[in-house]
Amino acid sequence: MTESAALLDNLIEGQRAELAGIISRHTEQRLLCESAVPGLYLIRHDECVSSFPTLAQPAFCVMAHGSKEVSLGEERYIYDSLNYMVVSVAMPISGRILEATPQNPTLALRLDIDPAEITSLIADAGLLSVPNGTAGRGLYVDRLSRELLDALLRLVRLADSPRDIAVLSPLARRELLYRLLRSPQGHRLYEIAQTNSQTHRVTQAIDWLNGNFAEPLRIEALARRANLSVSTLHHRFKAVTSMSPLQYQKQLRLQEARRLMLFEGLEVAAACYRVGYESPSQFSREYSRLFGAPPSRDLARLKKTSA
Repeated sequence: MTESAALLDNLIEGQRAELAGIISRHTEQRLLCESAVPGLYLIRHDECVSSFPTLAQPAFCVMAHGSKEVSLGEERYIYDSLNYMVVSVAMPISGRILEATPQNPTLALRLDIDPAEITSLIADAGLLSVPNGTAGRGLYVDRLSRELLDALLRLVRLADSPRDIAVLSPLARRELLYRLLRSPQGHRLYEIAQTNSQTHRVTQAIDWLNGNFAEPLRIEALARRANLSVSTLHHRFKAVTSMSPLQYQKQLRLQEARRLMLFEGLEVAAACYRVGYESPSQFSREYSRLFGAPPSRDLARLKKTSA
């Protein structure tokens, strides 16, 4: 390793250590801290846990210390202190902390992203030199660079200086988004923000499904809503989410049914009908396939785990 490369590694390690220190200070008394910086959440895990499946919103996620596995459909993604994760479109995912103890906790952050911010940045900046690439998943993992860490630290440091947030956080957020657009996978965010792109049209179909998953799914109507042909919708939808529209709707329905039974006390049949199923037997089969057990057994296991 050359002297300059060793110096760069030391600089990046120092940045990660500072980031971990800020997160640690703000999460000493709780696992999740909504910071004073808009959209910035600081997170600590003292044990290895699996998160409840959720509809993740667009966000930039960083592990300052530790590692996490995220599931999207049948796919698995792992990110750690060397790599970040971006969710560019709202999608149903679940996660699992891979290593954490009270003495050696996982320290992480999530910065919510408003796609409109990216659209505005592109419009104001004009022609951005965004790396070329094939539009792919709406979730990806990429390597943290020193420039990206610089921009992130400028934003996170504001958690310690509330007086500066109103003026400086918009500037820091803008630089961070710019660095993400210029990163090797930046074309994925760029595609989402371009209103005439097929990927952006697919996000309109995704948004509709997220808000109307209990309704019957008519693919032709969904394709018209996205201004795409049925075949193009299927192809592009699977490219972004790893699932077909029908599989995506099924995940949303089953995750919501699980939430209704676990947290609102609904009976199995009531939850089944609430999320749009007409057949309790079909609901039970598909629930078992996704969660590994029928509803009653799965709920008993979840309640025992959380007790």
